[in-house]
Amino acid sequence: MKASNVRELNNEELQAKLADLKKELFNLRLSHATGQLTNPLALNNVKKDIARIKTVLREREQASRA
Repeated sequence: MKASNVRELNNEELQAKLADLKKELFNLRLSHATGQLTNPLALNNVKKDIARIKTVLREREQASRA
């Protein structure tokens, strides 16, 4: 997911996507702990997507205050 794609979504969609990504991260960590994870880079990709979404939400929060 690119940052430009994240910026196109509204806040409600971002919150829903964030919840989905957190669930996915949990499942990836669980499968990694049990040794069933086939692609370890998926963990990093999901973490980065979560960070992108949180960054955009924070930027919008700061913009609404100013």
